[in-house]
Amino acid sequence: MPPTPAGQLAIPTLHRAARIEDAVHALVERRLRRTGWRTNIIAYTGYGAPGWVRVMCRVLLGRPDTRQRGRLEKVRGWRSFATLPAKHVAVTIETGGVVHEARADRSGFIDTVVEAELPPGWGSVRLSMPDAEPVEAPVRILDPEVRFGVISDVDDTVMVTALPRPLLAGWNTFVLDEHARMAVPGMAVLYERLVTAHPGAPVFYLSTGAWNVAPTLTRFLSRHLYPAGPLLLTSWGPTHDRWFRSGREHKRATLARLAQEFPDVRWLLVGDDGQHDQEIYREFAAAHPDNVAAVAIRRLSPTQAVLAGSLPVPHDRPAEGPVGQKWLSAPDGAGLWTLLRGAGLV
Repeated sequence: MPPTPAGQLAIPTLHRAARIEDAVHALVERRLRRTGWRTNIIAYTGYGAPGWVRVMCRVLLGRPDTRQRGRLEKVRGWRSFATLPAKHVAVTIETGGVVHEARADRSGFIDTVVEAELPPGWGSVRLSMPDAEPVEAPVRILDPEVRFGVISDVDDTVMVTALPRPLLAGWNTFVLDEHARMAVPGMAVLYERLVTAHPGAPVFYLSTGAWNVAPTLTRFLSRHLYPAGPLLLTSWGPTHDRWFRSGREHKRATLARLAQEFPDVRWLLVGDDGQHDQEIYREFAAAHPDNVAAVAIRRLSPTQAVLAGSLPVPHDRPAEGPVGQKWLSAPDGAGLWTLLRGAGLV
C-alpha cells in the first residue's frame, strides 16, 4: 500500500475476491434498476438500554411487485441468498423523536448505535429512505436493573441443522423447505421458563449464520414458540482482507461486546458440543467470569455428533469449564432445565 499523506486515514485495499464481487454486483445492479427493481429495507431486531440503541438493517434490491401478501406454502432456503445489496446508500433512522442518518456498507448492511431515550421493554425505530417504503425495526431495551440474560447458539442448539458437514449444510440451508426444519426438543420450553423465572431477562440468538437467513430464523423461532430476541448473525462472502469471514471470531467479538455493553448482566451461555461452542464459551468465561452465570451445553447423540462433523462425547464425561464456573450438560431442554434448577439458577 502506498504511503498515506499526512492528515489522511489509510483506506484498506480490498481483497481481490471482494473487488470481483463488487464489479459483478455493480453490473447486475445497473441492469436490474433499468428493469424496475427498487430498494427495500430489511429490518432486524435491535437492542439497547436507556440512552442508546443498536440498529441493524439491510438494504437490498428487489422487484416492486413481489412483496409477500401472505404466507408462502413453500419457502426454499436458496431464496434468502438470491439477493443483491444496495451498497453505500443512506438510511434515515427515527427513534425517540430524534433523527439520525447511517450509510450502508458494501454488503448493504447497517449496524450502528444511536442515541435514543426509549423505555425498557420492546419498542421500535423507523427506517426510511427516499426510494423505499419505510419499515419499523423492533428493539429490545434492557432495564438497568436486569442482572440475568440468555445467549443462545442456533445451529443444533435450538434448531437441528447437522452442521458443518458441507453437503448436509447445503441441503438444509438452500434446498430444504423452511417449514420442514425441526426444533431441538424442550429448548423453547426451557427458554420460556427462564424468562418467566427472571422477569425482564433478554434472550440473544448468536450464530455464525448469514444475515440472509435472519427472516427465516425469525419465523422459525416464532413458529416454535421461542422467546423473541435479537439475532446476532454475520455476513458471508469476501471481506477487505480475506475470502470469508471467521464464524468463531464473530462469536468471540459479539460476546465481548455484550459484556462491555451490559457489564452488570450475568449471562447463561447455551450451546452444543458439536462445533466450537464449548471452546468459545470457555475462553469468554475465563476472560469475563463476572459476566457468566453458567454454561449449558446441549449434548448431541452419537449420530448427531457424527453428522455435525465431530466425535461423539462419552455421556459419562462431565462438562469441563474454568474453575468455579457452573458447566451443565444434557441431551435436551428438559434435562438442562432439571440441572439448572438443581444448580439454583431458577
